[in-house]
Amino acid sequence: MYDYDLLVVGSANADLVIGVERRPAAGETVLGSDLAVHPGGKGANQAVAAARLGARTALLARIGDDAYGRLLLDSQRAAGVDTVGVLVGGAPTGVALITVDPSGDNSIVVSPGANGRLTPQDVRAAAGLFHASRVVSAQLEIPLETVVEVVRNLAPDNRFVLNPSPPRPLPAEVLAACDPLIVNEHEAKVILGETGTGDAVADDRPEEWARLLLAKGPKSVVVTLGAEGALVASAEGVERVAAVKVDAVDTTGAGDSFTAALAWKLGAGVPLAEAAAYAARVGAVAVTRRGAQESFPTAAEVGAL
Repeated sequence: MYDYDLLVVGSANADLVIGVERRPAAGETVLGSDLAVHPGGKGANQAVAAARLGARTALLARIGDDAYGRLLLDSQRAAGVDTVGVLVGGAPTGVALITVDPSGDNSIVVSPGANGRLTPQDVRAAAGLFHASRVVSAQLEIPLETVVEVVRNLAPDNRFVLNPSPPRPLPAEVLAACDPLIVNEHEAKVILGETGTGDAVADDRPEEWARLLLAKGPKSVVVTLGAEGALVASAEGVERVAAVKVDAVDTTGAGDSFTAALAWKLGAGVPLAEAAAYAARVGAVAVTRRGAQESFPTAAEVGAL
């Protein structure tokens, strides 16, 4: 019996958000809305999203001993996340500077802060959390060496889910552990670009991206396509997952809610395509609300969509 449905290893940031009529060009200044401060970071977002859906969730992360760190801890605990793995100190809490335009699209700059001090040693010290968890999820807003250590410390029965964001070259042992590797169009092309084959990057068919990514070692792959839905790929083939049509207000955190929902459902034994369809509904609810963590729905709200 597992204590947790999901262990999230990753970042925790304070999101500083400004609405703009349009994002500035190089050298340009634009006026925006009042500054809003929200708890965020891909790791913290995924943990809250999963807990809101009803998953028993733990977070392994590092925050600063400051006001932003306290904001993040309060948000995790309010959602029902176990924060026993949240380490405090070593650097200021990470911060994400986010601009959101009227269509809901966003641009983000991240100052990693304490996230950059989440070390392989921290992962090894948290071995008990891995053995107590059914699924382990990670992202790349923490050092890559720490993600490698996550893979090396997986318990025999852990399922590993990775969203390589922000994307960078990945070691073969990390790719081989992914089940699934979850990427959007940009992330897929960056990872495929590692092969040095221009055809792989230039191909505009998501089905081909998925097949090429699968050939790099993951047990399964999910490619998210925004308004076009998603597709899933495994040894059993490639399958499209339809999008849910909604009026987007703010896409901040939508990918994190998708990943969290998918990881939780996979841990419950739901087939990949079915889990991705559920995750798409979770993401669809999230984009109809402003902010990241405060936009994440409960299971009942997803069911009502």
